[in-house]
Amino acid sequence: MQKFRIIGGNPVRGKLRVQGAKNASLPIIAASLLIKEEVVLHDVPRLRDVSTLLEILTFMGVEHQFEGNTLVINAKTIQQPAAPYELVKQMRASILVMGPLISRLGEVEVARPGGCAIGHRPIDVHINGFKRMGVDIQEFAGTIKAKGWPRGGTIYLEERSVTGTENLIMGSVMAQNVTRLVNVALEPHVKELIQFLNKAGAKINMEGDQVLIHPVSELHGIEYTIGPDYIEADTFMAAAAITRGDIFIEGARWEDSTSEILKLQEAGVEIHKDGPGIRVTCRRRLKAVNFKTAPYPGFPTDFQPIFSAVLTLAEGTSFVEESLYENRFTHFPELQRMGARVVIEDRVATIYGVKKLWGAPVMASDARCGAALVVAALGAEGESTIDRVYHIDRAYERLDDKLRSVGVDIERIG
Repeated sequence: MQKFRIIGGNPVRGKLRVQGAKNASLPIIAASLLIKEEVVLHDVPRLRDVSTLLEILTFMGVEHQFEGNTLVINAKTIQQPAAPYELVKQMRASILVMGPLISRLGEVEVARPGGCAIGHRPIDVHINGFKRMGVDIQEFAGTIKAKGWPRGGTIYLEERSVTGTENLIMGSVMAQNVTRLVNVALEPHVKELIQFLNKAGAKINMEGDQVLIHPVSELHGIEYTIGPDYIEADTFMAAAAITRGDIFIEGARWEDSTSEILKLQEAGVEIHKDGPGIRVTCRRRLKAVNFKTAPYPGFPTDFQPIFSAVLTLAEGTSFVEESLYENRFTHFPELQRMGARVVIEDRVATIYGVKKLWGAPVMASDARCGAALVVAALGAEGESTIDRVYHIDRAYERLDDKLRSVGVDIERIG
């Protein structure tokens, strides 16, 4: 099992380019199942989750070629409209194939996703939404079988589920009637999925927390470039903050990370728009700040562990409330091994800033926990080893190589 070995204490300096967004790539790849012509996607990150989704497409009989960061998909024929448990269990986002297959073929069989390390993530929004559209859904032995063509209508989402919103959008593109989705997720990757579908011929409008979908009979082939991954950009900002570094993040979009940038600035990080990206500089010890995670445009839960790692070295006491997932504090026991002082009560973590962290062997339990431990190791004195980096590889392409390019002493071992 591979590990990262990191010698901390060196400021990051230089330029980093943001990868294409993982959370945009997955639904857009799934949406390609709606299109009978060739789809060419650029800036697709080479991640474990992307590979898993492509395995599902192969199982369906869909052709694809992946060279560099360009992915070509040809879904002219779909032999098996199904996603087996052996693949779905590797990635919960596999449920995203449900919407496009229902919309195009009127049927799908997909294994119900299992548990998740960060907490309970039900798929009720998906199931209930399709049922209200008139799709017949049966469940047996952990498998969801859906049959019938969506008839559209007004659907209220009980919660702002990102994948639920995406699935219902894709399932409505070829519905019998107009569909209105109310209380949808507002994340940048939801908007990007809509942009992709519209460029392929869909008729979708988004206003506030509502999406209006006018059905079309078919979509056409498209060449499309995936937008930048704002959580990766946030991670690079955190690396500069904890090491008192100076980096330019090429491709980072201010508007995607506004809440994160404002909190980093409140803590004392200097962040400025700079042409095609963002410049991040930190010159002094940071100050403690408080924050609570919330659906976009609030503070993202994916950045909570990473920013929490930065705050372990801030002056003063920070309060962090995780409002979305009950198990998203798994990074704190590992950070305590590095000298962090943290007290957890229910979903609130009180972080007492310390003057130094020290290197230690730690273990990632999910992608963002792993990124938090990497960031902490950058700011720690001495050597750290981070186990289970396969979690990190699910969300970050070649993170070790990128950090090495800005002066980090890091290597992949094992």
